[in-house]
Amino acid sequence: MKLPRRGFLRLAAGAAAPPALSLTARAQAYPSRPVRLIVGYAPAGGTDITARLIGQWLSERLGQQFVIENRPGANSNIATEAVVRASPDGYTLLLSTAANAVNATLYEKLNFNFMADIAPVAGIMRVPNVMVVNPSFPAKTVPEFIAYAKANPGKINLASGGAGGVDHMAGELLKMMTGIHMTHVPYRGLGPALTDLLGGQVQLMFSSFPAAIEYIKSDRLRVIAVTTAMRFEGAPDIPTMGEVLPGFEASQWYGVGAPKNAPAEIVGKLNNEINAALDDGRIQARLADLGGTVLRGSPADFGKLVSDETEKWGKVIRFAGIKPE
Repeated sequence: MKLPRRGFLRLAAGAAAPPALSLTARAQAYPSRPVRLIVGYAPAGGTDITARLIGQWLSERLGQQFVIENRPGANSNIATEAVVRASPDGYTLLLSTAANAVNATLYEKLNFNFMADIAPVAGIMRVPNVMVVNPSFPAKTVPEFIAYAKANPGKINLASGGAGGVDHMAGELLKMMTGIHMTHVPYRGLGPALTDLLGGQVQLMFSSFPAAIEYIKSDRLRVIAVTTAMRFEGAPDIPTMGEVLPGFEASQWYGVGAPKNAPAEIVGKLNNEINAALDDGRIQARLADLGGTVLRGSPADFGKLVSDETEKWGKVIRFAGIKPE
């Protein structure tokens, strides 16, 4: 899927601006008032914490408040639509996540097209999921797990925090790539799913790393692999799924987007400042505390990530016939 071309519209907007206020001058003056960074989830979660961390950095660097506005609901679609409908002037931004890439196919009737209506600004971080099982489960490696699943079709229950989440999608990707059969058991959040995994009511979960780490350390859960393409810096001894299944990658990621046709100079300014944050040791440490690794790059780099993820999860959703709850 190609990213939308915005060059002509930007040129038209620039031609319509007063001669005394060039695009460069506008970018230099930006921001001249507070900026809203809209988050599609409730306060205190990983998405919200990430937004507040970056928002504080931008406030300090650019001299205006970056106000975090939480608009939870519909798996972040409410927040995304609010940004799509906002003026493309750089004063309303979106904390984009992997859910946006999933939702593009999961929901048949959205009032927007995420790829076309949200301009990529910058990536922030990627957070691995971990493939964890109850310690009573016989498999200790990915090959052993696949062999057991093939010998026992339908006898493995896959827990998730809800249909369409990255944890659920990771399990469906595993099924698609290996041909194994597992029964998906959705819960209302990671907490209840982990509770039943600890109790043995379900056998497998692709948990976020921060949520599972203490259970792994105390041997209450057995970790089999991480889901990122490369080994996780915070736990380099854990193998990746891709070492057995080349191309397997299923992680949460966070970045910033803006309404389409946002001025390229303002997008570039925000991108530079966010990348500067990702080079700062204090920011890196805080993101590591959240289980993440930095996701540096240009707006085009972030746009390619979004495009690739949208295409990948679209294939998985169609293969598995997943519907939103």
